[in-house]
Amino acid sequence: MADLHDRWVAERRNEYYYKLAKKLNYRSRASFKLIQIDNRFGIFKAGDAVVDLGACPGGWLQVAQERTWPNGKVIGVDLRYIKPLEGVETFVGDITEDSTMLELLRRFGGKADVVISDMAPNIMGHYATDHARSINLCMYAVDVCDRILKKEGKLVMKVFMGDMFESLRSELERRFQSVKVHSPAASRDTSSEVYVICQGFYAKTNVKLRKPKVDEKKPEFTVKGGFI
Repeated sequence: MADLHDRWVAERRNEYYYKLAKKLNYRSRASFKLIQIDNRFGIFKAGDAVVDLGACPGGWLQVAQERTWPNGKVIGVDLRYIKPLEGVETFVGDITEDSTMLELLRRFGGKADVVISDMAPNIMGHYATDHARSINLCMYAVDVCDRILKKEGKLVMKVFMGDMFESLRSELERRFQSVKVHSPAASRDTSSEVYVICQGFYAKTNVKLRKPKVDEKKPEFTVKGGFI
C-alpha cells in the first residue's frame, strides 16, 4: 500500500510541475529544477554571462535570463535548433568542437561566469550504458569549463548516478573549491538523475583553443534538453 501511495504522490507532483510550466510559459518542467537549485545555492547574479549546454527546448535559458536580468548575457547551444527567446542568444553548435567554444567566447566578449547543463544521453534502457554515456556528456561539460569558464566561475549539470560517478567527482574537485550533489524537489522520484553544483573554479586547467580543421569528424552521440 505504501508503494502505491508513494507512486500516487510522485505522479501528482510531476503533473503539478507540468501544469505550472504551462501556466507560467516555461518551455520545460525542468525549469523548476534550476529555479530550486538557484534558490538554494545562489548560482546566478545580475549581469552574469551564462552558457547553457544542450539548451533545447529552452526552459533553463528562460530561468537564467530572468535571474541575470537586467544586464546578463545568456547564450544557449545545442545540436538542434532552439526556438528564439527574447533576451537570449542561441545557435546550433557542437560542444566537442573548439569552433563552438570560439564562437561562445566571441559572443560573450570574454569568458562565462556560469556554465549550466541539463544534457542527457538518448536513453537506451540499459542502466550501465545510460550511466556511462551520462558521465561522458558530463566530462564534455567539464572540458567546456576548461575552455571558457572564468576563475571563481560556477557549473551546474545533470548526471545519472552510478559506479562511475566518483571518477567524475574527482575531476570536479580538482577544478572547483566546492562540489555538492543535490536532487531538487522537481526531479522525479523514479529518476537516477542528480545535479552537481560546483562553485569557485580554480581556472588552472585552462585549454588553449585551436582553429578548427575544415573536415573535422562529427561526434557519434546526440544530446537533448529536458522536454516537458
